[in-house]
Amino acid sequence: MHKSEIPFPIELNVCSRVNGELRQSSNTKYFLADIPSIISEISNGITLEPGDIIATGTPAGVGLGFKPPRFMKAGDVVECEVQNIGVLRNIVE
Repeated sequence: MHKSEIPFPIELNVCSRVNGELRQSSNTKYFLADIPSIISEISNGITLEPGDIIATGTPAGVGLGFKPPRFMKAGDVVECEVQNIGVLRNIVE
């Protein structure tokens, strides 16, 4: 995806689902550092290639925050989505 396809300032919805259940939902405007700064800092140490993923942390909704805690198990389908970019889907083993 080319940077011209992303609006500026970057304010994209991000979410995660486990087995189709929404677990986390936020927006990049709430990140502690803005996306261009994150990319710049990482690029000081490595060359980013197409397809690279930058993990930026997590919004509220992690398993330990539930009472009782909810942990993923083998076979669970985890989806992470960034608005207008796409969905990363993995099966827990």
